[in-house]
Amino acid sequence: MPAEAAKPLRVGVFGGTFDPPHVGHLVTAVNVRHALDLDLMLLMVNNVPWQKVGSRAITPAADRLAMVAAAVADVPGLEAGAHEITAGGPSYTADTLATLAAEYPGAELFTVVGDDAAAGIRTWERADEVIARSHLVVVDRPGEPVELDADIDWIRVEVPRLEVSSTDLRARWADGRPLDYLVTDEVLAVVAERSLYASAGSA
Repeated sequence: MPAEAAKPLRVGVFGGTFDPPHVGHLVTAVNVRHALDLDLMLLMVNNVPWQKVGSRAITPAADRLAMVAAAVADVPGLEAGAHEITAGGPSYTADTLATLAAEYPGAELFTVVGDDAAAGIRTWERADEVIARSHLVVVDRPGEPVELDADIDWIRVEVPRLEVSSTDLRARWADGRPLDYLVTDEVLAVVAERSLYASAGSA
């Protein structure tokens, strides 16, 4: 069988800063992959998240990638995406989708976003390219679904509501509160090994 035949045909792109990746990210990725029968779900690590630049110190991209890789290492169908880090500079979903279209010729691409990001999709850099190149998937929490742009053919996937905040997790690590069951042991090992978030309480 040619190698090309084994390439994924349905690829999800779940982008984020992942600073750090937590159980909310994993629950979302696993549930969306299942609901949409995706061959591959990429947790795409932003290199320079343009929407957050200047708001706080961002952990180096290589460290965030290492945490995501550790988080998904044993999860079937999930992989850490380094495409935006490899590209360098600010991370734009339109560029990432173009790269993935070349890497997986003929594949259907699915861009996964939270409800807040979905509501502001038109503020994204080259939003029309994102809309044209992929199916847009909005992650709904149980309850009242967010109002979205009616001109876009959204796919809605409901996932459990887990109120986990990366900001809170960084502060917890800095002041010694437990992160058990909020992030995986593998991620905690990377945080400790690389001495991340030591001063997160002031970030």
